[in-house]
Amino acid sequence: MKKVCVVTGTRAEYGLLYWLMKEIELDSELELQIIVTGMHLSPEFGLTYKDIEKDFIINKKIEMLLSSDTSIGISKSMGLAQISFAENFEELKPDLIILLGDRYEIFSAASAAMISNIPIAHLHGGETTEGAFDESIRHSITKMSHLHFTASDEYKNRVVQLGENPSRVFNVGGMGIENIKRLKLLSKDEFEKSIDFKLNKKNILVTFHPVTLENSTAKEQFQELLDAIDELKDTNIIFTKANSDTNGRIINQMCDEYVSNNSSKSVEFSSLGQLRYLSALQYVDAMVGNSSSGLIEAPSFKIATVNIGDRQKGRLKASSVIDCESLRLSISQAFEKVYSEEFKVLLKDVKNPYGDGCASEKIIQEIKKVELHNILKKSFYDLKGKK
Repeated sequence: MKKVCVVTGTRAEYGLLYWLMKEIELDSELELQIIVTGMHLSPEFGLTYKDIEKDFIINKKIEMLLSSDTSIGISKSMGLAQISFAENFEELKPDLIILLGDRYEIFSAASAAMISNIPIAHLHGGETTEGAFDESIRHSITKMSHLHFTASDEYKNRVVQLGENPSRVFNVGGMGIENIKRLKLLSKDEFEKSIDFKLNKKNILVTFHPVTLENSTAKEQFQELLDAIDELKDTNIIFTKANSDTNGRIINQMCDEYVSNNSSKSVEFSSLGQLRYLSALQYVDAMVGNSSSGLIEAPSFKIATVNIGDRQKGRLKASSVIDCESLRLSISQAFEKVYSEEFKVLLKDVKNPYGDGCASEKIIQEIKKVELHNILKKSFYDLKGKK
């Protein structure tokens, strides 16, 4: 049996990995190992490891978050994480590590696995997010990885452009689409009861994260969004809080204050969990903010995405995505478009560009086929002369 170790550090990432983890657990040729770290272990972010424990056995928990969300604090957290990952990899002795995405705790896991000569399978590589340092982290993890599972052909081609052999790069589609297909989502009544909040005539779901390649813009940008939201009539707002990125606490404090002052029309959550989050997308008019879920999952519900600023700049986007600047006027204009009759007609035919929702099955097939003992040595695949 191949021992396959999945690392997860955030609520959103776990939601994307769930069905893959379930398929590994059920496969007679594979043994699932789970390492939980990052925000999952933080009371501030909802102690979401408890949700994982309802579904799986966690092999290891790696504490890494310090009380600071400054650049120094995050760098120290990364160092602590790498030490612990190295120790836990030595104990678990996995045959393969599965990593998704581009967060700093995942970079620490990749670095430790690389030094430990453990092959890495990387999910959602080749994407671009020009407003965040996730961009550099993602491409770095690609170069440390040996198997690549991308969300589109465009992203597959970019991984090959980075020098990875096409025989090790597979377009399996976006992981989030599978959740939408396989989860039994909540009815409107069930959803309202689950969040103890009644929906209004109009509703939006807001998730806004710091733009980490900009200096000290979190407060100003989120205030512009709140000012635009205040202009909306007959609209209720569901906030999900920011991740543990640099200056994320600033956004969360502002969110606390807004909801406290507007409790009749707004509610907030550190984590909705995948079921409630996807269920929410059934009943809101728009996903608002700068989260990747607005690009990857929201289009499947044929709702609008108001994509603010540069955090997701460069990502593949459906026609339901409305890009705007992080300024009140630009955001307000985007809201006007959301509720315009012309745009509502467009939404009826929107197609999600992130695949067919069968990613886990495709990944399992490739993991079971590959010979891992000779995969560590890689040659740079030079596109020059290949065409």
